Amino acid sequence: MRRTVAYGPPDGNAGQRPTAPMGGRFTPTRGRALPYALCFLLSATGTFLSSGTAHAGEPALDPTALTRLVHQDCGSCHGLTLKGGLGPDIRPETIDHYDPEVLQSVILDGIPDTAMPPWRPLITEAEAAWIADYLLKGDTE
Repeated sequence: MRRTVAYGPPDGNAGQRPTAPMGGRFTPTRGRALPYALCFLLSATGTFLSSGTAHAGEPALDPTALTRLVHQDCGSCHGLTLKGGLGPDIRPETIDHYDPEVLQSVILDGIPDTAMPPWRPLITEAEAAWIADYLLKGDTE
């Protein structure tokens, strides 16, 4: 027996906008939006500045995010342990005969007529180089 799950508030008003008491206008942040926006922008700027820069105007590489990308996004085809799936095994011992530049090119431009997509629209060349190096060396942390 399948159970249906209803999304929305428990009072059955799913999809309806909340209203203010006594018919007033519902504005939860009326007059307070600018301070919140400024806090967000200042905290975001602080985050970018504290991470440093690789080149002028280019954010530094984030190894944690790139490792997550490899294991989640690449892993969706190559297997979560990178031992293969729809795509081939990409663990260091199986790809050690490739040059890092070749792997970088495959990551950025994909392989035509296969399931390997081009990642160039989503990642930079520096990130692709980091990923290629990571794949060749493995998780050494």
